[in-house]
Amino acid sequence: MTSSFRNASSQQMAQALQHARDYTLSLFDCFAAAGMDVAARVPQLRIINPPLWELGHTAWFAEWFILREAASSHPADANGNCLLTKGDDWFDSARVPHRSRWTLDLPSTGGVKTYCHEVLDRVLDKLTREPNTDEALYPYRLALAHEDMHGEAFLYTLQTLGLQAPMQAVSETQQMFAPSDIGFPGGTIQLGSKAGAGFVFDNERQAHSFHVAPFRMDSTLVTNAQYADFVADGGYEQRQFWSDAGADWLMRQERSAPRYWQRDGAQWRTVRFGQLSTLSGAEPVRHVNLYEAQAYCAWAGRRLPTEAEWEYAALSGHPAFRWGQLWEWTASPFEPYPDFKADRYLEYSEPWFHTHQVLRGASFATPSRFGSAKFRNFYMPERDDIFAGFRTCAWPG
Repeated sequence: MTSSFRNASSQQMAQALQHARDYTLSLFDCFAAAGMDVAARVPQLRIINPPLWELGHTAWFAEWFILREAASSHPADANGNCLLTKGDDWFDSARVPHRSRWTLDLPSTGGVKTYCHEVLDRVLDKLTREPNTDEALYPYRLALAHEDMHGEAFLYTLQTLGLQAPMQAVSETQQMFAPSDIGFPGGTIQLGSKAGAGFVFDNERQAHSFHVAPFRMDSTLVTNAQYADFVADGGYEQRQFWSDAGADWLMRQERSAPRYWQRDGAQWRTVRFGQLSTLSGAEPVRHVNLYEAQAYCAWAGRRLPTEAEWEYAALSGHPAFRWGQLWEWTASPFEPYPDFKADRYLEYSEPWFHTHQVLRGASFATPSRFGSAKFRNFYMPERDDIFAGFRTCAWPG
């Protein structure tokens, strides 16, 4: 894994910011090639944004926190005006309701790209004058993390819309490992991240001692072949495997297998970025939501790990424990750690506590500089468009 952005120097940050913007633009061009740089041609789904709006938003976010030196995301906390006359009215996600992003009078595609280039040029110029301190580099690291997350969102949006993605973005190195059950002795760990350890997301604070009981966990993610056994056994038709919330979700679907699975005679096929291919049994199952993961566990007589168990295992150094292919659902609701306090990006965590579920790890679409065993991802339980899978734990006793 390359160096973490959390401790990156100003020179490393300059390279990473340029890389992130180049990547974002390369994905955006895939939407544009399909005519979806025009919002009217983009399906109005709750799980995506119009690509042109999302592109402009990433640049606006960097301008807000770096160039305008905003103390927070509150509308009154930035200095000066946006480079675009109506930029704040267009691209501030806290002020622009999701449903209205399809009807904004945005600049042309060329105009938004010009804005992106101008913001980055000014950001990189300002960065050359910053000291190599965590405080000075905080807004740059925040903007980079934000763009990296939107880059991954762009990629799963391409999957959602059935569009092709750049080969370099989806060329995964498939490493197959023999599954095993690892026993961990448990003990007291420091859950969360300490202040002074470089960039820290607000939901990782405050670091605190947490006791983890002994547990046994899969060394690898549940595979397509394993999940196919659950499907073949009528897992989607048997109510006893589904939670109440899961059963409610299932009743609203026409679903008897994971999203994107298609039956082809005796085998399964899947759709990846608009292309139909044979489903590899050895690959981790992806595009399953929390309810599907829970139902599989109930069928298998297993359970999902808590986020504390996952963090314990990931930091244990056990050579058989593998992570980073897909985000992993945990059994933990997204809740604040003790003494939580929102950071400058006020809407990042706090609005989503108690309604979202924690995922841990990273996916093939996550930049290596972003990956951390401390990072807490979070999504609504029904989301199956993201690059997520799961592993299981044994019940105690």
